[in-house]
Amino acid sequence: MSKTADKRGVRVQWGETIPLRDGVRLSATLYLPEGMSGPAPALCTLTPYIGQTYHERGLYFAAHGYPFLTVDVRGRGNSEGVFVPNINEAKDGCDVVEWLASQPYCNGKVAMWGGSYAGYSQWAVAKEFPVHLATIVPAAAPCFGVDFPIRSNVASPYLLQWLSLVAGKTLQDDVFADRPYWSGRFRRWLQSGIAFNSLDRFLGAPSTIFQDWLAHPHQDAHWDRYNPTPEQYAQLTLPILTITGIYDGNQLGALTHYREHCKHSSASARARHYLVIGPWDHAGTRTPTLEFAGLCVGPESLVDLPALHREWYAWTMQDGPKPAFLEKNVAFYVMGLEQWRYADTLEAVTAGVRPLYLQSVMNPIDVFSSGSLSGKPQGGPDRYVYDPRDTSLAELEASAPEGPTNDQLVYASTGRHLVYHSDAFVDDVEICGFFRLSVWLAIDQPDTDFRAAVYAVDIDGSTVELSADWMRARYRESLREEHLVRTTAPLRYDFERFTFVARQVRKGSRLRLVIGPINSIYRQKNYNSGRDVSGETMQDARPVTVQLFHDAEHPSVLDVPLGSLLT
Repeated sequence: MSKTADKRGVRVQWGETIPLRDGVRLSATLYLPEGMSGPAPALCTLTPYIGQTYHERGLYFAAHGYPFLTVDVRGRGNSEGVFVPNINEAKDGCDVVEWLASQPYCNGKVAMWGGSYAGYSQWAVAKEFPVHLATIVPAAAPCFGVDFPIRSNVASPYLLQWLSLVAGKTLQDDVFADRPYWSGRFRRWLQSGIAFNSLDRFLGAPSTIFQDWLAHPHQDAHWDRYNPTPEQYAQLTLPILTITGIYDGNQLGALTHYREHCKHSSASARARHYLVIGPWDHAGTRTPTLEFAGLCVGPESLVDLPALHREWYAWTMQDGPKPAFLEKNVAFYVMGLEQWRYADTLEAVTAGVRPLYLQSVMNPIDVFSSGSLSGKPQGGPDRYVYDPRDTSLAELEASAPEGPTNDQLVYASTGRHLVYHSDAFVDDVEICGFFRLSVWLAIDQPDTDFRAAVYAVDIDGSTVELSADWMRARYRESLREEHLVRTTAPLRYDFERFTFVARQVRKGSRLRLVIGPINSIYRQKNYNSGRDVSGETMQDARPVTVQLFHDAEHPSVLDVPLGSLLT
Protein backbone atom coordinates (compact mmCIF):
# COMPACT_ATOMS: atom_id res chain seq x y z
CA MET A 1 0.00 0.00 0.00
CA SER A 2 1.46 3.35 -1.06
CA LYS A 3 0.84 6.75 0.50
CA THR A 4 1.06 10.24 -0.98
CA ALA A 5 0.52 13.70 0.48
CA ASP A 6 -1.82 16.20 -1.16
CA LYS A 7 -1.21 19.95 -1.09
CA ARG A 8 -4.79 20.43 0.09
CA GLY A 9 -4.03 18.71 3.37
CA VAL A 10 -5.20 15.26 2.35
CA ARG A 11 -3.29 12.00 2.54
CA VAL A 12 -4.23 9.36 -0.03
CA GLN A 13 -3.80 5.68 0.78
CA TRP A 14 -3.96 3.51 -2.31
CA GLY A 15 -4.74 -0.17 -2.45
CA GLU A 16 -6.67 -0.58 0.79
CA THR A 17 -8.14 -4.09 0.93
CA ILE A 18 -11.42 -4.88 2.64
CA PRO A 19 -12.23 -8.50 3.55
CA LEU A 20 -15.82 -9.62 2.97
CA ARG A 21 -17.74 -12.35 4.78
CA ASP A 22 -17.18 -14.84 1.92
CA GLY A 23 -13.42 -14.24 1.72
CA VAL A 24 -13.46 -11.95 -1.32
CA ARG A 25 -11.36 -8.81 -0.87
CA LEU A 26 -12.42 -5.45 -2.27
CA SER A 27 -9.97 -2.75 -3.32
CA ALA A 28 -10.39 0.82 -2.11
CA THR A 29 -8.73 4.21 -2.05
CA LEU A 30 -8.75 6.08 1.25
CA TYR A 31 -8.61 9.86 1.62
CA LEU A 32 -7.59 11.01 5.10
CA PRO A 33 -7.41 14.53 6.49
CA GLU A 34 -3.83 15.44 7.35
CA GLY A 35 -3.23 16.03 11.03
CA MET A 36 -6.47 14.52 12.31
CA SER A 37 -6.81 15.27 16.01
CA GLY A 38 -8.87 12.13 16.57
CA PRO A 39 -11.38 9.76 15.01
CA ALA A 40 -14.14 11.34 12.93
CA PRO A 41 -17.26 10.25 11.06
CA ALA A 42 -16.24 8.54 7.81
CA LEU A 43 -17.83 8.45 4.36
CA CYS A 44 -17.83 5.72 1.71
CA THR A 45 -19.08 5.07 -1.78
CA LEU A 46 -19.30 1.86 -3.81
CA THR A 47 -18.75 2.16 -7.55
CA PRO A 48 -18.32 -0.03 -10.64
CA TYR A 49 -16.70 2.96 -12.36
CA ILE A 50 -13.30 2.54 -10.64
CA GLY A 51 -12.45 4.48 -7.48
CA GLN A 52 -10.38 7.18 -9.18
CA THR A 53 -13.61 8.51 -10.73
CA TYR A 54 -14.35 10.13 -7.37
CA HIS A 55 -10.86 11.44 -6.69
CA GLU A 56 -12.03 15.07 -6.47
CA ARG A 57 -14.87 14.13 -4.10
CA GLY A 58 -12.45 12.25 -1.88
CA LEU A 59 -10.13 15.24 -1.75
CA TYR A 60 -13.02 17.60 -1.01
CA PHE A 61 -14.53 15.70 1.90
CA ALA A 62 -11.19 14.76 3.42
CA ALA A 63 -10.08 18.39 3.21
CA HIS A 64 -13.18 19.19 5.28
CA GLY A 65 -12.35 16.63 7.94
CA TYR A 66 -14.14 13.47 6.75
CA PRO A 67 -12.20 10.29 5.92
CA PHE A 68 -13.54 9.20 2.52
CA LEU A 69 -13.36 5.67 1.08
CA THR A 70 -13.98 4.89 -2.61
CA VAL A 71 -14.55 1.16 -3.10
CA ASP A 72 -14.43 -0.78 -6.36
CA VAL A 73 -17.40 -3.14 -6.25
CA ARG A 74 -16.90 -6.89 -6.52
CA GLY A 75 -15.25 -7.84 -9.81
CA ARG A 76 -14.41 -4.30 -10.92
CA GLY A 77 -11.11 -2.42 -10.79
CA ASN A 78 -8.71 -4.16 -8.45
CA SER A 79 -11.42 -5.90 -6.45
CA GLU A 80 -11.68 -9.68 -6.43
CA GLY A 81 -14.73 -11.66 -7.43
CA VAL A 82 -17.14 -11.61 -10.36
CA PHE A 83 -19.09 -8.47 -11.26
CA VAL A 84 -22.85 -8.90 -11.49
CA PRO A 85 -24.52 -5.46 -11.59
CA ASN A 86 -26.11 -4.35 -8.33
CA ILE A 87 -26.84 -7.75 -6.84
CA ASN A 88 -23.88 -7.98 -4.41
CA GLU A 89 -23.87 -4.39 -3.19
CA ALA A 90 -26.24 -4.97 -0.27
CA LYS A 91 -24.19 -7.49 1.69
CA ASP A 92 -20.79 -6.32 0.37
CA GLY A 93 -21.64 -2.72 1.25
CA CYS A 94 -22.78 -3.75 4.72
CA ASP A 95 -19.38 -5.38 5.27
CA VAL A 96 -17.63 -2.25 3.99
CA VAL A 97 -19.55 -0.03 6.42
CA GLU A 98 -18.72 -2.22 9.38
CA TRP A 99 -15.05 -2.52 8.35
CA LEU A 100 -14.78 1.25 7.97
CA ALA A 101 -16.39 1.83 11.37
CA SER A 102 -13.69 -0.31 13.00
CA GLN A 103 -10.76 1.69 11.61
CA PRO A 104 -8.80 3.92 14.01
CA TYR A 105 -9.58 7.11 12.08
CA CYS A 106 -13.37 6.50 12.28
CA ASN A 107 -15.39 7.28 15.38
CA GLY A 108 -17.90 4.53 14.61
CA LYS A 109 -20.27 6.64 12.53
CA VAL A 110 -20.35 5.94 8.79
CA ALA A 111 -22.30 7.75 6.06
CA MET A 112 -22.62 7.00 2.37
CA TRP A 113 -22.29 9.27 -0.65
CA GLY A 114 -22.99 8.92 -4.36
CA GLY A 115 -25.43 9.02 -7.22
CA SER A 116 -26.88 6.71 -9.85
CA TYR A 117 -25.30 3.27 -9.24
CA ALA A 118 -23.81 4.61 -5.99
CA GLY A 119 -27.22 6.07 -5.12
CA TYR A 120 -28.90 2.71 -5.50
CA SER A 121 -26.10 1.09 -3.49
CA GLN A 122 -27.04 3.22 -0.49
CA TRP A 123 -30.60 1.88 -0.43
CA ALA A 124 -29.26 -1.65 -0.94
CA VAL A 125 -26.86 -1.32 2.00
CA ALA A 126 -29.43 0.41 4.21
CA LYS A 127 -31.83 -2.54 3.91
CA GLU A 128 -29.16 -4.74 5.52
CA PHE A 129 -29.21 -2.47 8.61
CA PRO A 130 -25.46 -2.26 9.33
CA VAL A 131 -25.09 -1.14 12.93
CA HIS A 132 -22.76 1.75 12.23
CA LEU A 133 -24.54 3.27 9.21
CA ALA A 134 -25.61 6.71 10.43
CA THR A 135 -27.15 8.29 7.32
CA ILE A 136 -27.48 7.95 3.54
CA VAL A 137 -27.73 10.59 0.80
CA PRO A 138 -28.86 8.73 -2.34
CA ALA A 139 -28.82 10.85 -5.51
CA ALA A 140 -30.46 9.77 -8.78
CA ALA A 141 -30.97 6.28 -7.36
CA PRO A 142 -32.63 3.75 -9.69
CA CYS A 143 -35.24 1.34 -8.35
CA PHE A 144 -34.99 -2.09 -9.95
CA GLY A 145 -37.92 -3.12 -12.08
CA VAL A 146 -39.29 0.43 -11.90
CA ASP A 147 -36.87 2.45 -14.02
CA PHE A 148 -33.94 0.09 -14.53
CA PRO A 149 -33.34 -2.13 -16.42
CA ILE A 150 -36.98 -1.80 -17.49
CA ARG A 151 -39.33 1.16 -17.24
CA SER A 152 -43.02 0.32 -17.40
CA ASN A 153 -41.77 -3.13 -18.47
CA VAL A 154 -40.15 -1.71 -21.60
CA ALA A 155 -36.42 -2.32 -21.99
CA SER A 156 -33.89 -0.19 -23.85
CA PRO A 157 -30.88 -0.75 -26.14
CA TYR A 158 -29.05 1.59 -23.75
CA LEU A 159 -28.63 -1.41 -21.45
CA LEU A 160 -25.92 -2.73 -23.76
CA GLN A 161 -24.30 0.68 -24.02
CA TRP A 162 -24.08 0.75 -20.23
CA LEU A 163 -22.83 -2.82 -20.03
CA SER A 164 -20.01 -1.83 -22.39
CA LEU A 165 -18.95 0.78 -19.83
CA VAL A 166 -18.49 -1.81 -17.09
CA ALA A 167 -17.24 -4.72 -19.18
CA GLY A 168 -14.12 -6.41 -17.79
CA LYS A 169 -12.13 -4.83 -14.97
CA THR A 170 -11.40 -1.35 -16.34
CA LEU A 171 -13.57 1.60 -17.39
CA GLN A 172 -14.61 1.82 -21.05
CA ASP A 173 -15.72 5.44 -20.82
CA ASP A 174 -14.65 6.59 -24.30
CA VAL A 175 -16.61 3.78 -25.93
CA PHE A 176 -19.62 4.46 -23.73
CA ALA A 177 -19.64 8.19 -24.50
CA ASP A 178 -19.51 7.81 -28.31
CA ARG A 179 -23.11 8.84 -28.97
CA PRO A 180 -22.87 8.82 -32.80
CA TYR A 181 -21.60 5.25 -32.70
CA TRP A 182 -24.38 3.99 -30.46
CA SER A 183 -27.22 5.89 -32.14
CA GLY A 184 -25.99 4.63 -35.50
CA ARG A 185 -25.86 1.03 -34.33
CA PHE A 186 -29.26 1.28 -32.67
CA ARG A 187 -30.66 2.70 -35.93
CA ARG A 188 -29.27 -0.23 -37.91
CA TRP A 189 -30.74 -2.66 -35.38
CA LEU A 190 -34.22 -1.14 -35.69
CA GLN A 191 -34.06 -1.15 -39.46
CA SER A 192 -32.81 -4.75 -39.58
CA GLY A 193 -35.92 -6.08 -37.88
CA ILE A 194 -34.01 -8.62 -35.79
CA ALA A 195 -35.22 -9.61 -32.34
CA PHE A 196 -34.32 -7.47 -29.35
CA ASN A 197 -32.85 -10.52 -27.63
CA SER A 198 -30.31 -10.72 -30.48
CA LEU A 199 -29.14 -7.14 -30.01
CA ASP A 200 -26.11 -8.09 -27.92
CA ARG A 201 -24.82 -10.36 -30.66
CA PHE A 202 -25.71 -7.79 -33.31
CA LEU A 203 -23.49 -5.31 -31.46
CA GLY A 204 -20.69 -7.85 -31.13
CA ALA A 205 -21.03 -8.06 -27.36
CA PRO A 206 -22.83 -11.27 -26.27
CA SER A 207 -23.95 -10.73 -22.67
CA THR A 208 -25.31 -13.23 -20.16
CA ILE A 209 -26.34 -10.28 -17.98
CA PHE A 210 -28.43 -8.77 -20.78
CA GLN A 211 -30.08 -12.13 -21.47
CA ASP A 212 -30.80 -12.63 -17.78
CA TRP A 213 -32.48 -9.25 -17.61
CA LEU A 214 -34.65 -10.04 -20.64
CA ALA A 215 -35.74 -13.31 -19.02
CA HIS A 216 -37.71 -11.18 -16.53
CA PRO A 217 -39.83 -8.85 -18.69
CA HIS A 218 -42.07 -7.49 -15.95
CA GLN A 219 -41.99 -6.59 -12.28
CA ASP A 220 -41.72 -9.72 -10.14
CA ALA A 221 -39.83 -11.24 -7.24
CA HIS A 222 -36.65 -11.29 -9.33
CA TRP A 223 -36.54 -7.49 -9.35
CA ASP A 224 -38.05 -7.09 -5.88
CA ARG A 225 -35.00 -8.71 -4.28
CA TYR A 226 -32.84 -5.73 -5.28
CA ASN A 227 -34.96 -3.19 -3.42
CA PRO A 228 -36.00 -2.83 0.22
CA THR A 229 -39.19 -4.68 1.09
CA PRO A 230 -42.09 -2.79 2.69
CA GLU A 231 -41.00 -4.21 6.04
CA GLN A 232 -37.42 -3.01 5.51
CA TYR A 233 -38.56 0.47 4.49
CA ALA A 234 -40.63 0.52 7.68
CA GLN A 235 -37.59 -0.29 9.81
CA LEU A 236 -35.37 2.39 8.29
CA THR A 237 -35.15 5.15 10.89
CA LEU A 238 -31.83 6.76 9.97
CA PRO A 239 -31.89 10.28 8.47
CA ILE A 240 -32.08 10.26 4.65
CA LEU A 241 -31.54 12.99 2.08
CA THR A 242 -32.88 12.02 -1.36
CA ILE A 243 -31.71 14.05 -4.36
CA THR A 244 -33.07 13.91 -7.92
CA GLY A 245 -33.73 16.19 -10.88
CA ILE A 246 -36.70 17.17 -13.00
CA TYR A 247 -34.88 15.72 -16.02
CA ASP A 248 -32.99 13.00 -14.14
CA GLY A 249 -33.31 9.72 -16.05
CA ASN A 250 -33.63 7.92 -12.71
CA GLN A 251 -36.19 10.27 -11.18
CA LEU A 252 -38.86 7.57 -11.14
CA GLY A 253 -36.57 5.26 -9.17
CA ALA A 254 -35.44 7.94 -6.74
CA LEU A 255 -39.02 8.99 -6.02
CA THR A 256 -40.20 5.39 -5.73
CA HIS A 257 -37.68 4.79 -2.94
CA TYR A 258 -38.75 8.08 -1.33
CA ARG A 259 -42.46 7.29 -1.53
CA GLU A 260 -42.09 3.70 -0.36
CA HIS A 261 -40.10 4.81 2.66
CA CYS A 262 -42.61 7.54 3.51
CA LYS A 263 -45.52 5.14 2.97
CA HIS A 264 -44.27 2.42 5.28
CA SER A 265 -42.16 4.23 7.89
CA SER A 266 -43.17 5.93 11.12
CA ALA A 267 -43.96 9.63 11.39
CA SER A 268 -40.65 10.27 13.12
CA ALA A 269 -38.73 8.48 10.36
CA ARG A 270 -40.60 10.45 7.69
CA ALA A 271 -39.66 13.65 9.48
CA ARG A 272 -35.99 12.70 9.05
CA HIS A 273 -36.34 12.10 5.29
CA TYR A 274 -35.68 15.16 3.13
CA LEU A 275 -36.14 15.44 -0.63
CA VAL A 276 -34.50 17.82 -3.11
CA ILE A 277 -35.74 17.98 -6.73
CA GLY A 278 -33.61 20.36 -8.74
CA PRO A 279 -33.69 21.61 -12.36
CA TRP A 280 -31.08 19.03 -13.28
CA ASP A 281 -30.45 16.10 -15.53
CA HIS A 282 -28.86 12.87 -14.29
CA ALA A 283 -25.33 14.26 -13.99
CA GLY A 284 -26.63 17.50 -12.53
CA THR A 285 -27.79 15.72 -9.40
CA ARG A 286 -24.12 15.80 -8.41
CA THR A 287 -22.75 18.70 -10.45
CA PRO A 288 -25.44 21.22 -11.47
CA THR A 289 -24.91 23.36 -14.58
CA LEU A 290 -26.71 26.39 -15.99
CA GLU A 291 -27.22 24.68 -19.37
CA PHE A 292 -28.03 21.06 -20.21
CA ALA A 293 -29.95 19.20 -22.92
CA GLY A 294 -30.86 22.45 -24.67
CA LEU A 295 -32.27 24.02 -21.51
CA CYS A 296 -31.03 27.08 -19.62
CA VAL A 297 -31.77 27.66 -15.94
CA GLY A 298 -31.17 30.51 -13.52
CA PRO A 299 -28.22 30.96 -11.16
CA GLU A 300 -30.35 29.97 -8.15
CA SER A 301 -30.26 26.43 -9.52
CA LEU A 302 -26.54 26.09 -8.83
CA VAL A 303 -26.83 24.62 -5.35
CA ASP A 304 -23.43 23.75 -3.90
CA LEU A 305 -24.25 20.07 -3.49
CA PRO A 306 -20.91 19.03 -1.95
CA ALA A 307 -21.44 21.72 0.68
CA LEU A 308 -25.03 20.53 1.23
CA HIS A 309 -23.73 17.00 1.76
CA ARG A 310 -21.10 18.25 4.17
CA GLU A 311 -23.66 20.26 6.17
CA TRP A 312 -25.99 17.24 6.19
CA TYR A 313 -23.27 14.99 7.54
CA ALA A 314 -22.37 17.56 10.22
CA TRP A 315 -26.04 17.85 11.24
CA THR A 316 -26.79 14.13 11.35
CA MET A 317 -23.50 12.86 12.77
CA GLN A 318 -21.89 15.74 14.68
CA ASP A 319 -24.79 17.71 16.20
CA GLY A 320 -24.20 20.58 13.79
CA PRO A 321 -26.94 22.96 12.66
CA LYS A 322 -29.55 21.86 10.17
CA PRO A 323 -28.56 22.89 6.60
CA ALA A 324 -30.17 26.27 5.93
CA PHE A 325 -31.17 25.18 2.42
CA LEU A 326 -33.53 22.53 3.80
CA GLU A 327 -36.30 24.88 4.90
CA LYS A 328 -38.90 22.09 4.74
CA ASN A 329 -38.83 18.38 4.01
CA VAL A 330 -39.33 18.88 0.28
CA ALA A 331 -37.36 21.41 -1.76
CA PHE A 332 -38.19 21.78 -5.46
CA TYR A 333 -37.16 24.25 -8.14
CA VAL A 334 -39.76 25.89 -10.38
CA MET A 335 -38.22 26.25 -13.83
CA GLY A 336 -39.24 29.37 -15.72
CA LEU A 337 -39.88 31.14 -12.44
CA GLU A 338 -36.29 30.21 -11.47
CA GLN A 339 -37.02 29.93 -7.77
CA TRP A 340 -36.81 27.25 -5.11
CA ARG A 341 -40.06 26.36 -3.40
CA TYR A 342 -40.71 24.24 -0.30
CA ALA A 343 -43.41 21.88 0.92
CA ASP A 344 -43.94 19.58 3.89
CA THR A 345 -44.65 16.58 1.65
CA LEU A 346 -44.36 15.68 -2.01
CA GLU A 347 -48.15 15.64 -2.30
CA ALA A 348 -48.35 19.18 -0.92
CA VAL A 349 -46.36 20.48 -3.90
CA THR A 350 -49.60 20.34 -5.91
CA ALA A 351 -52.22 22.87 -4.83
CA GLY A 352 -54.93 21.61 -7.16
CA VAL A 353 -55.68 19.65 -10.32
CA ARG A 354 -57.24 20.99 -13.52
CA PRO A 355 -58.92 18.31 -15.67
CA LEU A 356 -58.62 18.90 -19.42
CA TYR A 357 -60.82 16.64 -21.53
CA LEU A 358 -59.77 15.46 -24.96
CA GLN A 359 -61.97 16.72 -27.83
CA SER A 360 -61.82 16.79 -31.61
CA VAL A 361 -63.87 17.79 -34.63
CA MET A 362 -61.53 16.08 -37.11
CA ASN A 363 -58.89 13.38 -36.77
CA PRO A 364 -56.05 15.16 -34.90
CA ILE A 365 -53.04 13.54 -36.56
CA ASP A 366 -50.66 16.53 -36.49
CA VAL A 367 -49.93 19.80 -34.67
CA PHE A 368 -51.71 21.89 -37.33
CA SER A 369 -55.01 19.99 -37.24
CA SER A 370 -55.00 19.01 -33.61
CA GLY A 371 -57.74 18.19 -31.20
CA SER A 372 -58.28 20.22 -28.06
CA LEU A 373 -57.96 19.92 -24.30
CA SER A 374 -61.00 21.57 -22.81
CA GLY A 375 -63.78 21.47 -20.27
CA LYS A 376 -65.84 18.46 -21.32
CA PRO A 377 -65.50 15.33 -23.45
CA GLN A 378 -67.04 15.34 -26.94
CA GLY A 379 -66.44 14.13 -30.49
CA GLY A 380 -64.31 11.25 -31.68
CA PRO A 381 -63.25 8.59 -31.91
CA ASP A 382 -59.84 9.57 -33.23
CA ARG A 383 -57.54 7.06 -34.87
CA TYR A 384 -54.04 6.33 -36.11
CA VAL A 385 -52.50 3.28 -37.73
CA TYR A 386 -49.12 2.07 -36.54
CA ASP A 387 -47.16 -0.27 -38.78
CA PRO A 388 -44.10 -1.66 -36.93
CA ARG A 389 -42.43 -2.27 -40.30
CA ASP A 390 -42.19 1.50 -40.83
CA THR A 391 -38.68 2.61 -39.81
CA SER A 392 -38.63 5.79 -41.90
CA LEU A 393 -37.94 8.05 -38.91
CA ALA A 394 -34.99 6.06 -37.59
CA GLU A 395 -32.36 8.09 -39.43
CA LEU A 396 -33.82 11.40 -38.24
CA GLU A 397 -33.96 10.14 -34.66
CA ALA A 398 -30.34 8.96 -34.78
CA SER A 399 -29.08 12.36 -35.96
CA ALA A 400 -31.40 14.64 -33.99
CA PRO A 401 -30.17 16.12 -30.70
CA GLU A 402 -31.61 14.45 -27.62
CA GLY A 403 -33.37 16.59 -25.06
CA PRO A 404 -36.74 18.07 -24.09
CA THR A 405 -36.48 21.05 -26.46
CA ASN A 406 -36.17 18.96 -29.64
CA ASP A 407 -39.57 18.60 -31.30
CA GLN A 408 -38.41 17.44 -34.75
CA LEU A 409 -39.96 14.00 -34.34
CA VAL A 410 -43.31 15.49 -33.31
CA TYR A 411 -43.56 17.36 -36.60
CA ALA A 412 -42.11 14.47 -38.63
CA SER A 413 -44.67 12.01 -37.22
CA THR A 414 -47.72 13.51 -38.90
CA GLY A 415 -50.31 10.81 -39.39
CA ARG A 416 -48.59 8.46 -36.97
CA HIS A 417 -49.95 9.88 -33.69
CA LEU A 418 -52.68 12.04 -32.12
CA VAL A 419 -52.16 15.65 -30.97
CA TYR A 420 -54.26 17.84 -28.64
CA HIS A 421 -53.76 21.45 -27.54
CA SER A 422 -55.16 23.39 -24.62
CA ASP A 423 -56.41 26.95 -24.86
CA ALA A 424 -53.83 29.63 -24.22
CA PHE A 425 -53.35 30.36 -20.52
CA VAL A 426 -54.78 33.73 -19.51
CA ASP A 427 -52.27 34.04 -16.64
CA ASP A 428 -48.86 32.71 -15.79
CA VAL A 429 -49.37 29.25 -14.28
CA GLU A 430 -47.17 27.01 -12.18
CA ILE A 431 -47.46 23.36 -13.13
CA CYS A 432 -46.07 21.41 -10.20
CA GLY A 433 -46.41 17.72 -9.52
CA PHE A 434 -47.45 14.77 -11.66
CA PHE A 435 -49.67 14.66 -14.73
CA ARG A 436 -52.22 11.86 -14.93
CA LEU A 437 -53.85 10.73 -18.15
CA SER A 438 -56.88 8.46 -18.48
CA VAL A 439 -57.80 7.52 -22.06
CA TRP A 440 -60.14 5.04 -23.68
CA LEU A 441 -58.35 3.12 -26.40
CA ALA A 442 -59.41 0.33 -28.74
CA ILE A 443 -56.88 -1.75 -30.66
CA ASP A 444 -57.27 -4.60 -33.13
CA GLN A 445 -54.14 -6.52 -32.12
CA PRO A 446 -53.34 -8.34 -28.87
CA ASP A 447 -50.64 -5.88 -27.87
CA THR A 448 -48.89 -2.61 -28.75
CA ASP A 449 -46.91 0.11 -26.99
CA PHE A 450 -48.08 3.68 -26.29
CA ARG A 451 -46.22 6.83 -25.37
CA ALA A 452 -47.92 9.94 -23.98
CA ALA A 453 -45.98 13.19 -23.70
CA VAL A 454 -46.98 16.66 -22.47
CA TYR A 455 -45.28 19.77 -23.85
CA ALA A 456 -45.44 23.47 -23.07
CA VAL A 457 -45.79 25.52 -26.26
CA ASP A 458 -44.60 29.08 -25.68
CA ILE A 459 -46.09 32.14 -27.36
CA ASP A 460 -43.10 32.20 -29.73
CA GLY A 461 -43.83 28.62 -30.85
CA SER A 462 -40.90 27.03 -29.03
CA THR A 463 -41.65 23.87 -27.09
CA VAL A 464 -40.28 21.97 -24.14
CA GLU A 465 -41.31 18.49 -23.09
CA LEU A 466 -42.57 18.63 -19.52
CA SER A 467 -43.11 14.95 -18.84
CA ALA A 468 -43.83 11.63 -20.50
CA ASP A 469 -45.15 8.18 -19.71
CA TRP A 470 -45.46 4.98 -21.69
CA MET A 471 -47.39 1.76 -21.45
CA ARG A 472 -47.41 -1.70 -23.00
CA ALA A 473 -51.03 -2.67 -23.62
CA ARG A 474 -50.63 -6.13 -22.07
CA TYR A 475 -49.65 -4.44 -18.78
CA ARG A 476 -52.51 -1.91 -18.72
CA GLU A 477 -53.99 -3.56 -15.60
CA SER A 478 -50.79 -4.36 -13.71
CA LEU A 479 -47.05 -4.24 -14.20
CA ARG A 480 -46.88 -7.65 -12.55
CA GLU A 481 -49.24 -9.59 -14.81
CA GLU A 482 -49.80 -9.54 -18.53
CA HIS A 483 -53.26 -9.52 -20.04
CA LEU A 484 -53.26 -9.53 -23.81
CA VAL A 485 -56.06 -7.54 -25.41
CA ARG A 486 -58.83 -9.89 -26.56
CA THR A 487 -61.42 -7.34 -27.63
CA THR A 488 -61.77 -4.49 -30.11
CA ALA A 489 -64.00 -2.59 -27.67
CA PRO A 490 -62.50 0.47 -25.97
CA LEU A 491 -60.63 -0.14 -22.70
CA ARG A 492 -59.44 2.45 -20.20
CA TYR A 493 -55.70 3.02 -19.96
CA ASP A 494 -54.43 4.98 -16.95
CA PHE A 495 -51.04 6.61 -17.44
CA GLU A 496 -49.91 7.19 -13.86
CA ARG A 497 -46.13 7.17 -14.13
CA PHE A 498 -45.36 10.58 -15.54
CA THR A 499 -42.22 12.16 -14.16
CA PHE A 500 -42.34 15.10 -11.76
CA VAL A 501 -42.55 18.56 -13.30
CA ALA A 502 -42.22 22.03 -11.79
CA ARG A 503 -42.39 24.86 -14.33
CA GLN A 504 -43.98 28.25 -14.74
CA VAL A 505 -45.88 28.35 -18.03
CA ARG A 506 -46.22 31.88 -19.32
CA LYS A 507 -49.44 33.69 -20.13
CA GLY A 508 -50.37 32.98 -23.73
CA SER A 509 -48.69 29.56 -23.76
CA ARG A 510 -50.52 26.28 -24.31
CA LEU A 511 -50.13 22.63 -23.40
CA ARG A 512 -49.70 19.98 -26.07
CA LEU A 513 -50.52 16.32 -25.52
CA VAL A 514 -49.12 13.79 -27.99
CA ILE A 515 -50.22 10.13 -27.90
CA GLY A 516 -48.70 7.60 -30.23
CA PRO A 517 -46.69 4.42 -30.59
CA ILE A 518 -43.21 3.68 -29.30
CA ASN A 519 -41.21 3.19 -32.49
CA SER A 520 -37.78 4.35 -31.42
CA ILE A 521 -34.16 3.36 -31.84
CA TYR A 522 -33.86 3.90 -28.09
CA ARG A 523 -36.61 1.49 -26.98
CA GLN A 524 -37.35 -2.21 -27.23
CA LYS A 525 -39.49 -2.85 -30.33
CA ASN A 526 -42.97 -4.30 -29.91
CA TYR A 527 -44.24 -5.85 -33.15
CA ASN A 528 -47.77 -6.21 -31.73
CA SER A 529 -48.06 -10.00 -32.16
CA GLY A 530 -48.66 -10.71 -28.47
CA ARG A 531 -45.63 -13.01 -28.29
CA ASP A 532 -42.61 -12.45 -26.06
CA VAL A 533 -41.60 -8.97 -27.17
CA SER A 534 -37.89 -9.67 -26.86
CA GLY A 535 -38.15 -12.52 -29.36
CA GLU A 536 -40.35 -10.84 -31.97
CA THR A 537 -38.89 -9.96 -35.38
CA MET A 538 -40.06 -7.96 -38.37
CA GLN A 539 -41.69 -11.15 -39.69
CA ASP A 540 -44.03 -11.05 -36.68
CA ALA A 541 -45.12 -7.47 -37.34
CA ARG A 542 -48.82 -6.69 -37.22
CA PRO A 543 -50.09 -3.22 -38.11
CA VAL A 544 -52.47 -1.96 -35.46
CA THR A 545 -55.32 0.49 -35.73
CA VAL A 546 -55.66 2.54 -32.55
CA GLN A 547 -58.89 4.38 -31.78
CA LEU A 548 -59.09 6.93 -28.98
CA PHE A 549 -62.57 7.60 -27.62
CA HIS A 550 -63.54 10.81 -25.79
CA ASP A 551 -67.32 10.93 -25.72
CA ALA A 552 -69.53 11.25 -22.65
CA GLU A 553 -69.51 7.48 -22.11
CA HIS A 554 -65.73 7.29 -22.54
CA PRO A 555 -64.28 10.52 -21.11
CA SER A 556 -60.55 10.78 -21.80
CA VAL A 557 -58.88 13.35 -19.58
CA LEU A 558 -55.49 14.86 -18.79
CA ASP A 559 -55.20 15.98 -15.17
CA VAL A 560 -52.83 18.94 -14.87
CA PRO A 561 -51.16 19.47 -11.46
CA LEU A 562 -51.20 23.12 -10.44
CA GLY A 563 -49.05 25.01 -8.00
CA SER A 564 -49.66 28.72 -7.51
CA LEU A 565 -51.54 30.83 -10.04
CA LEU A 566 -49.53 34.00 -10.60
CA THR A 567 -50.99 37.39 -11.47
